[in-house]
Amino acid sequence: MRFGRTSKAVGIAAIAAIALSACAGNSGGNTPSTGAAKTGGTATVVEVNAFNTFNPNTADGNTDINSKVSYATHSGFYYIDNKLNVVHNDKFGKMEKVSDNPLTVKYTINDGVKWSDGTPVSAADLLLQWAAFSGYYDDADSKAKTGTSYFSYAGDNTGLSLTDFPEISNNNKTLTLKYSKPFADWEIVLGGPGIDVPAHVLAQKAGLKDTQALIDFFKSKPRGDSKAPLPADPKLKAMSDMWNTGFDTKTLPADPTLFLSNGPYIVKSMNQDQSLTMVRNKDYNWGPTPNLDEITVRYIGSAPAQVQALKNGEADIIAPQASADTLDQLKALSSQGVTVDQGNQLAFDHLDLNFSGPLADQNVRTAFMKTVPRKDIVNKIIGKLDPNAKPLDSQIFVPQQAAYADSAKNNGSSAFQDVDIDGAKKLLNGATPEIRIMYNKDNPNRVDAFSLIRESATKAGFKIVDGGLGASDWGKALGKGGYDATIFGWINPGVGVSGVPQIFKTAGGNNFNQFSNTDADKLMEQLVVTTDRSKQDDLQKQIDKKIWDSSYGVPLFQSVNVDAYSDRITGVKLMPNQTGVWWNFWEWAQK
Repeated sequence: MRFGRTSKAVGIAAIAAIALSACAGNSGGNTPSTGAAKTGGTATVVEVNAFNTFNPNTADGNTDINSKVSYATHSGFYYIDNKLNVVHNDKFGKMEKVSDNPLTVKYTINDGVKWSDGTPVSAADLLLQWAAFSGYYDDADSKAKTGTSYFSYAGDNTGLSLTDFPEISNNNKTLTLKYSKPFADWEIVLGGPGIDVPAHVLAQKAGLKDTQALIDFFKSKPRGDSKAPLPADPKLKAMSDMWNTGFDTKTLPADPTLFLSNGPYIVKSMNQDQSLTMVRNKDYNWGPTPNLDEITVRYIGSAPAQVQALKNGEADIIAPQASADTLDQLKALSSQGVTVDQGNQLAFDHLDLNFSGPLADQNVRTAFMKTVPRKDIVNKIIGKLDPNAKPLDSQIFVPQQAAYADSAKNNGSSAFQDVDIDGAKKLLNGATPEIRIMYNKDNPNRVDAFSLIRESATKAGFKIVDGGLGASDWGKALGKGGYDATIFGWINPGVGVSGVPQIFKTAGGNNFNQFSNTDADKLMEQLVVTTDRSKQDDLQKQIDKKIWDSSYGVPLFQSVNVDAYSDRITGVKLMPNQTGVWWNFWEWAQK
């Protein structure tokens, strides 16, 4: 399970590995039950980010809105509820651990489960997901700059790299994975919450006859070896390129195979950078059945504008990037039947520094960290939402986790509690580095954070360049160069530990700033094969310290989750992880 990027108040993907640890007070609240719910009807949901791909599993596409649309239009073997329990979807199929030694997991897809073009969902779809997620065929050596990396998966592939080529049943309904070592996240690494990319479409685009030809092709290719790289395979390269970018779009594709559904809803229309509308998949019966016939998603970055849309009846549910006045504005609508849910989110905003360009020098990175006015940022952005909020002092944990206090005490974050302009000047020794900061310029909270950082860093001699990008562009720009530092958020699924290497391991799927630490890599390799929770915490504390010791950047604050909804819609419940209120969209109903 991967972390995801978010524009919501304090990111989602990087709360590195919060293993089944719910935030206090985040159980959510049901909509008041006045009036009877009915099947059918519509709802309009407002989100901060703009949709831009039907494959949210890529490094470029791993943003919250892409994942939420995918969640409503695809299905799989499990979902995560708002208590952070993994809930198996037996109507889709059966996922079972058949052996502990060696760890063996069997996935069987039920008859009748199909894509919206009528093609059955099969083991070939799982095999494609395994091939993309595992890095099995990669033979790239990043240091030697040889070999090829094929699928650009956003998550960490350490766990699935422990598997050999899967066993597939003759009826193409069952896939079995055998691991060479125990793997902590075996239950959430494959087959859910949704299978996004149809294997029969990729087979067709690659010139293969059918999914059996795709299975045979994958089986014929050897495991990649970075010590003995082979020339790039043209067919595999074409297939992976299609997986990486072929489903990227801001408008509805003319080719319907590029937005097939195997879930409750099918995308009907898209208005670039404005909205997306989904309608019920009438064939769907292999999971929780939704009440609503249609859901429209609007993209509005401004919290006041979201609140206004709710007030005017132009939105039923909003998920704003909550700022200082948002809660007061929403509470003023209580007389109009608006319900507000608030809680700590498994997410945080952070400033990451590239390990290249002017920030390749650790002294320059450390100097920059000393200028970041974390307390001012907390006070301006979320102080009114949470008067007790403080700067976040861990790259791995949040305060609701038992390991947070001990990690924060020992990881070195105490050196960056207060702004130290004199200390920064001393480290710069007269230098005046130019630092371009990239962020979502359509997100008011990120604009405020950038402005405060620029004002403070300038005092130490840094020349700050505004590298802000639009709501549908900033996510794809991550890791592409052209900037020196970036402000964004990570949000955690709330289960598993694979999110840590996803972000911090050398060449990790979301390691955008080129952080590389041999000792940290070894600790992360241990982490993913450790099933004991206390040992996981100990390893993560050590990794947290390695990150701070390297002057990686600074976490800013934990997100405050604020969602609001009108009394026209029932069944909305708060969720602390990256799925947000969408986690139970099938329960939403119009009165």
